[in-house]
Amino acid sequence: MAHAANASGSQVERFREYLCVLARAHVHPRHASRIEASDLVQQTLLEACQKQNQFRGQSDAELAAWLKQMLAHNLADALRGRERAKRDARRERSLEMTIEDSFSRADDWLAAKQSSPSQQAIRIEELLRLADGLAQLPDDQRESLVLHHLQGWSLAQIAKHLGRSESAVTGLLRRGMKKLRGLMTDGSEQ
Repeated sequence: MAHAANASGSQVERFREYLCVLARAHVHPRHASRIEASDLVQQTLLEACQKQNQFRGQSDAELAAWLKQMLAHNLADALRGRERAKRDARRERSLEMTIEDSFSRADDWLAAKQSSPSQQAIRIEELLRLADGLAQLPDDQRESLVLHHLQGWSLAQIAKHLGRSESAVTGLLRRGMKKLRGLMTDGSEQ
């Protein structure tokens, strides 16, 4: 785990899928036509490359936190831009708290918090593998998992959103988790 005092393009690129998972977890489907998660991630990675000399961390965990903070800021800016006409200071503070809550929920689902530097490094590697695994799932399975586990949607809400029955959504979740576990197991043996 060699780290420079700044974040190079190849280092931040490793976090692309992780950032995509976080962005998708917060961009509500009703905003998806106007706010594209992949655009926010691209903007964040570009910003990270431009500001790489400002990164003072030494570990992947610190780099992940730095990137997550940039993504949260870009997400808040995009959501504020959508609702500029309805500007209210209380809503802006609430927006920041909502984004942070969403990211915390994502982190909690993706992996348990650990404290030692070696455990943090392992956790980051697992998060990156999990994010890569999610990216490999069929769209409907990935969307179901993100909506249910990261956004906290009920089966009924997901079923309505996807235009499917609750039992079909249950199947999507079950198959998605099974495939994700398989991808995670295969990835850990490499």
